[in-house]
Amino acid sequence: MQIKPLGKVIILIVLIGLGIGVWRLWSKIAPSAAVKDTVIPGKVTLGEAPNSAPTQTANYVAPGTGLGVANKPEVRFLGYAWNAQMGILLANGGAQATQGSLMAKHGVNLKWSRQDDNSKLQEALVSFATELSQGNPQPTKGAHFITIMGDGGAAFLQGLNPVLRRIGPEYQAKIVDAAGYSRGEDKFMGPAEWKANPSASRGGFVAGVIRDGDWNIAQKWLGDNGLRTNPDEKTYDPDALNWVNASDYIDATQKYIAGYSETRPVVRNGKRTGETKTITVDGVVTWTPGDVAVAEKKGGLVSIISTKEYSSQMPCVVIGIDKWMRSNRSTVDGMIAAIAEGGDAIKASPAALQRGSEISAELYHEADAGPEFWSKYFRGVTETDKTGESVELGGSSVNNLADSLLAFGLVPGSSNLVAATYTDFGNLVKSQYPELVPTFPSADSIIDTSYLSDVAKQVAPTKAVIAAVKPTYNKKKAITAVIGKRNWNIQFNAGKATFTPQAKQELQKLLRSLLIASGTVVEVHGHTDNQGNPATSKPLSEARAFAVKQWLESQSPVNFPEGRVRVFAHGDSNPIAPNTTPEGRARNRRVEIVIGTNR
Repeated sequence: MQIKPLGKVIILIVLIGLGIGVWRLWSKIAPSAAVKDTVIPGKVTLGEAPNSAPTQTANYVAPGTGLGVANKPEVRFLGYAWNAQMGILLANGGAQATQGSLMAKHGVNLKWSRQDDNSKLQEALVSFATELSQGNPQPTKGAHFITIMGDGGAAFLQGLNPVLRRIGPEYQAKIVDAAGYSRGEDKFMGPAEWKANPSASRGGFVAGVIRDGDWNIAQKWLGDNGLRTNPDEKTYDPDALNWVNASDYIDATQKYIAGYSETRPVVRNGKRTGETKTITVDGVVTWTPGDVAVAEKKGGLVSIISTKEYSSQMPCVVIGIDKWMRSNRSTVDGMIAAIAEGGDAIKASPAALQRGSEISAELYHEADAGPEFWSKYFRGVTETDKTGESVELGGSSVNNLADSLLAFGLVPGSSNLVAATYTDFGNLVKSQYPELVPTFPSADSIIDTSYLSDVAKQVAPTKAVIAAVKPTYNKKKAITAVIGKRNWNIQFNAGKATFTPQAKQELQKLLRSLLIASGTVVEVHGHTDNQGNPATSKPLSEARAFAVKQWLESQSPVNFPEGRVRVFAHGDSNPIAPNTTPEGRARNRRVEIVIGTNR
């Protein structure tokens, strides 16, 4: 029997719904079948992310309110309630492109709607691709584009693209732009002692959306400090950070505010001890306005780590269907150009930021969140919570064209920050939940920078504009706040400062990890074992530390400019294992990476 077109759409949507349902169901029932051992999250290092000065003047003129290009096909766009999208909303002038808006200027009849549910974002792209495959060049169902957090891209696209592949290989979803970044609003919040002493977080109980971008922040922090996470959501490990899954970022905050508790079996080293323990949520991973709710309604938590320090972790990536975008290149180029100009206007003009905040309030429909809320927390603030604790809240940025070019490695000497984020966090969730994410598409297969390149050719940013987005560091200022400290197994040839072939893979991991932690200064500490002449051990450790520094700078000079990476030599003075065995000496021949801030 031949299935009718409507039937095909329903089947595809059911398939993706089933996939997502299996994901959610597994996250609830799988841990009870077998106890997972805790793990140290894989190393994820972030690089300096773009945050340029504006390129235009502050003479912003607000667009009109009537429809701007009603004669053009509608381009439907779905996104979260997220300040990093303010450049999109300002460029549109409202829910649908208005008269005099930047979208109308570029001939794009964009219609924006809020959607916070990733499964519905996936379904929208499937519906769109299905109708496109049935011969309608301008589908009326689903969405042309969506935005998500880029560090969650691997899990999102692994759940989506296999379904789209059944329609045809040309219907894959691809990332084509980054509209902005979270720069502080997404965070891991916990007691102040966790921030002062990361080891104090052992045995903590944190609420959050598992495998989401905010969960990623905590996972990276744990990895940076050599601490363990418990991926089993049904047990409690006193030597690891433990988790309770929340339905969304607001539910995560409510669990902390309400003092949510569970009684769980105690495990150590992946084995049940026979004991049980009642635990109460004492930390949360969330984003604005979730962090504001924590501070105002209960307090007692500080920002342990956020996208302020991991400043290239969370790009607001724009995703569309490959076949439609290739057939409508001028529309995609126009949309990207308008988004960049909207971001530039917000950077340049308080009036543009105010209008963008008004549109955000109109379209997000967040309770008690008027324009002043969105503008205040776009900038980010430090406030006193209900207990009198000082806490950082909010913080986002929007991208202009120069920012986006640097984000995708299109500035000579830079690395693709979006690809690094996508790959490393994809590997992280794959390592902890292989039953859910056994693999994911490569970054090369799902990132298409050709549209950004088109816009860059038309606009041709000047050297001064590009220079404005390049990160700079004060090399004379020491780290004032350590974020992470961890040893890396970078192997050197015996008695030399040259890398072994095995070292290259570890160096690539280190590079990606530091690209993600863009807002940080990097210290490379060289150590040796006690073999050989003591007089030469310290110079050798220094030479090895310099070798790592020089390698990073040669791979991505824009992201590792002079002053970001500092070198320290210790020789054999700080062993971490006995030098009496080959294994101990191998551990002592190490490079320790310390990342921190010096603001």
